[in-house]
Amino acid sequence: MRFPAIVSLATLAAASLAAVPAAPSAAAEPPTRAARQITYTQWDSGDQWRRGTLSGVRVVKGRLLIKPAVGRRHLAGRGYDAARWDSPWVTPGFDLTRLIASWSAATPGDSWVEIRVRGRNSSGRTSSWDVLGRWTSGDRHLERRTVSGQDDDLARVNVDTWETAGLKSYQLRVTLARRSGASYTPAVDAAGAMASRLPAGVGATSKPGPARGTTLNVPRYSQMTHTGHYPRWGGGGQAWCSPTSTSMVLAYYGALPGPKAYAWVGRRHPSPWVDHAARMTYDYDYDGAGNWPFNTAYAARLAGKAFVTRLRSLREAERFVVAGIPLVASISFGRGELDGAPISASNGHLLVIVGFTRTGNVVVNDPAASNASGVRRVYKRGQLEQAWLGGSGGTAYVIHDADHPLPGGRHSNW
Repeated sequence: MRFPAIVSLATLAAASLAAVPAAPSAAAEPPTRAARQITYTQWDSGDQWRRGTLSGVRVVKGRLLIKPAVGRRHLAGRGYDAARWDSPWVTPGFDLTRLIASWSAATPGDSWVEIRVRGRNSSGRTSSWDVLGRWTSGDRHLERRTVSGQDDDLARVNVDTWETAGLKSYQLRVTLARRSGASYTPAVDAAGAMASRLPAGVGATSKPGPARGTTLNVPRYSQMTHTGHYPRWGGGGQAWCSPTSTSMVLAYYGALPGPKAYAWVGRRHPSPWVDHAARMTYDYDYDGAGNWPFNTAYAARLAGKAFVTRLRSLREAERFVVAGIPLVASISFGRGELDGAPISASNGHLLVIVGFTRTGNVVVNDPAASNASGVRRVYKRGQLEQAWLGGSGGTAYVIHDADHPLPGGRHSNW
């Protein structure tokens, strides 16, 4: 989201979130977590796509393709054939205040996809369609971007997050577009959305759970070794915590892009795949590589599956570690609030949760270390949980491959 850069002297800037009472979730263990209302809904199979409305698209092997197109779009002075898919209305069971969409798509040639959302309140009023992102898997023809603002009715867009005062339901729209007359087509493998309504406070620290004593062997990369690299895509260093974290998880799965993809990177650059990830996740409207769903869209094409969600506690994060899935977590913290961190404070930073000590403290790969050897850190459970839940509402990138299925059991947020 809007947390790509390290701000070493910044104070904690946690969002104000309205609290509402709710019945305890099966996935939430202490009562203090019960009000953390989160759902994730995804469409990624032929049957699921067909539950929506298809206009000029067809479903082939679980993917959306242009059929032919039924409309025209103009962008950057060029004409495109366009088609779209509208999801069914989704009612999460609470008045949502935040929504983050995710998607996985391939965009060959001069093609792209666009994700929109609209909502409906308790009186039945429907909002306008708001753009959450225009995405390309490359950058030769079009600059991928979000469109902040759009606060004309019931909601507004804050980079990659849709913010509302409380809506009963929402609907996603996926538009597929290709250069007019072209025979190729973009392909959408999956689309989904995390909807949430969170309490104002974080609550008591969660108790250690099943991942105690488990640490995943996730490779270590430092964002700081890229300081000064490619200013047009953020300049490395402080700005690249998100693509560096994403690259560490991809490396864990053996899913980094091949050398041809990053052949343009300078020969002396360490871990050149990080430079490539920053370029391929860069949001030209936001001017940064920290856009949450842009990172998961990039990772999904390489690892297999990826999306953005929120978790209720580190106890839920432990379920992923037990399943062999490291998590990219978005945190923010003030001076003295995260002992042992390589930076004194941050108003937005990404790191990888890779395990837990036997006492329940959190083992992380923190890309803010000055070099790769210092990336592995152990943070106190209560401090990291506060920085995560209080800073981003527990936002995480869930990236996994076919050999590492999602944790089973009852849950609503993955």
